[in-house]
Amino acid sequence: MTLPTPIVLTIAGSDCSSGAGIQADLKTFSALGCYGLTAVTCIVAEVPGQVVSIQAVNPDIVRDQISILFDTFSIAAVKTGMLYSESIISAVADVFESLPHLPPLIVDPVMIASSGDPLLEPDAVAAYQERLFPLATLITPNLDELYFLASAIKRPVSLDELKSVGYELLAKTKRSLLLKGGHLHIETATDLLLLQDGTEYSFSAPFLRDVETHGTGCTYAAAITAFLAQGNPLPQAVAMAKKVITNAIAHAYSWNHVSALHVTSQ
Repeated sequence: MTLPTPIVLTIAGSDCSSGAGIQADLKTFSALGCYGLTAVTCIVAEVPGQVVSIQAVNPDIVRDQISILFDTFSIAAVKTGMLYSESIISAVADVFESLPHLPPLIVDPVMIASSGDPLLEPDAVAAYQERLFPLATLITPNLDELYFLASAIKRPVSLDELKSVGYELLAKTKRSLLLKGGHLHIETATDLLLLQDGTEYSFSAPFLRDVETHGTGCTYAAAITAFLAQGNPLPQAVAMAKKVITNAIAHAYSWNHVSALHVTSQ
């Protein structure tokens, strides 16, 4: 018997370099056997390492995109990425709260790009905390976002500090968290899954040096979303997604700008 293809929705920004955002999400969904839907929140002019400009979509259009998709499709899981503003976050939350049943929701609180560029307006943080986090199945902050959201004294530099700050955020949100250790730049890239009930899971892989990455957070969260849509429990979905992102980094492309962009498979 052939099982139906799971339908998943990403609500995120558009990355013109196609390494992050909805483009990365759609590639991941397709690679993992899901049909991806999109609700675009922002148009971002960026390439790896540089964000030039951001144009937010009208919140009413964001709301309409999500509403018509839920009216038309049987959506098995949802991921949010770059939402950018308080008004867009509120529009997204309005639709979610109106649904008779919200499917598993992965919230990737996109606030700071790998380049260090801000991707969220300052007044939008409270909207995340008050409107979106309470609806989340899993929140997947990167290291800088974790440090900021937990109001930590200092940015974590070790696995023990990562865990400690993670539990501070868990106490605030009371939602399951994925703490990503790759940005610690230690020998083992260890990620920690902290469930709402305090259960803890650890997922490790060798840290791969000398690889410039872009969009790994988007791809990781999208993979978790796809595996949840296929019926896997959260710990298993994260374990499977960890293997996907580790493999993606290990086989990343290297872009060399001469007269044109050339791709070299690593």
